[in-house]
Formats: sequence, structure tokens, C-alpha cells
Amino acid sequence: MTIVFYYGSGSTYAWKVQLALEHKALPYERKVLSFAAGDTKKPAFMALNPRGRVPTIDDDGFVLYESTAIVEYLDEAYPGRGSPLFPGNARQRGLTRRLIAEVDNYVYPAVDRIIDEAFKKPGEQDASRIEAGLEAVKTELALYTRGIQGEYLAGSLSAADFALYPYIAFLFRIEQKRIPTLRASQLLTPELTAWQARIEALPFFAVTYPPHWT
Repeated sequence: MTIVFYYGSGSTYAWKVQLALEHKALPYERKVLSFAAGDTKKPAFMALNPRGRVPTIDDDGFVLYESTAIVEYLDEAYPGRGSPLFPGNARQRGLTRRLIAEVDNYVYPAVDRIIDEAFKKPGEQDASRIEAGLEAVKTELALYTRGIQGEYLAGSLSAADFALYPYIAFLFRIEQKRIPTLRASQLLTPELTAWQARIEALPFFAVTYPPHWT
């Protein structure tokens, strides 16, 4: 059994799924798609995912897209592999799902304001929109800090950690390459700074890190 994993390097949604694949110790074949070359809109890929977006997986003929659906599928389809993505009892799993929903519904829109400005030419960037995005991100991350239970967001390492981390990393990437004044580290509370270090110390983390970011 080998899962075919279609992704774009640096995609936050795809990174979440790759972290999940590694955490579950599942064998998978990478199919990296180039956004610049329009690979996600080519007929062969559109036949798999009519929305033309990554990530997408093909598990022995079963094709699935939408990152959260993929992560839940991996945990249910392969309960005996690796470590669970939704560990604990029903309440802990409910907490994990809530945290993922908060990333999708609140953290992503806040970060997306910054992304929109970051990829404009420097003279066209709207500083007020960037600041508004930063304030929104800071507010969301403060809420996460209030709810942290132990070393990870939901207590044990889970899909919630893999949902949030790529957005944190992307903010640091934007600071490095696009907006040097972003002050990404100042958005993180001490608790989230320590959490970030724990994620980056995971034994499989380096395998998932976007190669073009190094």
C-alpha cells in the first residue's frame, strides 16, 4: 500500500497532510505540482480534483481532497499505523476538531490578509492592511495560548498541531523573504514559541520542510 500524495511545496494545507502522513508512519509517494507552471489546472490533475487545488491523495484508487477530510480519513482508515491524529477520548478528539476548525475559520483568514499584501510589489503593499492582519493573528494566537493543554495544543500531539504549525512557519517565511519588518516572533506568546520548537524537533519534521525554503 502506497498513498499517492499530490502537493505544492510550501502549501500550508498540503504541509498539514504531509505532517499527518509522517506521524501515521504511512508509506506515500510524493507528486509535487508546480503552481507557477499551472500543474494544478492541467487536465490530468483536474480529473482527480475538479477544484484544481492541493492537497489531494489517491489511496489505491480512492481519491480524496480537502486537507481536513484527508487527515480524518488517514486516522480512520489506518488506525493501527503510527500514532493517532485524534488521540484520547471523545472529549479530547472533540477539542482537536474544534482547534482545527478555528485554524480554518479564524487563523487562516487573519494570515491571509498578510499573504495578500506580501505577494504584491513592495511599493504596492498596504501597511495598514498588514498591521490589521498582524493584530488579528496576534488575537487568535492569544486565544490558542489560553487553551493549550500540556506540551501540545490539545494535550497530546495531534492533527490540531499540524493544522496550526504551517501558518506560523509561513509568517516567518514572509518575514524572511517579503516583509522584513513583520516581527513574526513577536506574534507568538512564550508558550507558543516553546510549542513551535517542539514541533520543529519532531523526528520527521525535516522531511516535510519545503526544500525551496532552505
